[in-house]
Amino acid sequence: MSEILIHILIFSGTFLGMECVAWLSHKYIMHGFLWTWHKDHHRKDGDSWFERNDLFFVTYAVLCIGLCLLWRFDIFEYGLTVGAGIFCYGVAYFFVHDIFIHQRFRLFRNADNRYARAVRRAHKMHHKHLGKEQGECFGMLFVPMKYFRKENLNLKK
Repeated sequence: MSEILIHILIFSGTFLGMECVAWLSHKYIMHGFLWTWHKDHHRKDGDSWFERNDLFFVTYAVLCIGLCLLWRFDIFEYGLTVGAGIFCYGVAYFFVHDIFIHQRFRLFRNADNRYARAVRRAHKMHHKHLGKEQGECFGMLFVPMKYFRKENLNLKK
């Protein structure tokens, strides 16, 4: 197998695997022992544009940079590839979660297709719970099929 194909497979696997990592960390870390970082995302505690929840972004960025450094110093041959997969997932997460869903920047407001409505509906269902218990829909890119059903796609604009 060629070296470039190996890197493509590792990058793709990392990007897709990050959805599992995001789901697990959201359910068991953000809604678990680090709820203190995440709770201001569910309940606005002030007027600041930044949230303590943004510390998770910083944590993943440090991990990503660390993996790239492992590659740079010849410690882990695929560190840059894995780091790039994590980085690209982070960019996708930022666009979907922070820009598209929460409108931290006023972009993509008119996106209206089945996938966009399903993502918004699933996230709305996640945020209907203000506490750390009884949560649902912890992922981001892969939305459960029930949110694609017609009766679940009718969001109030």
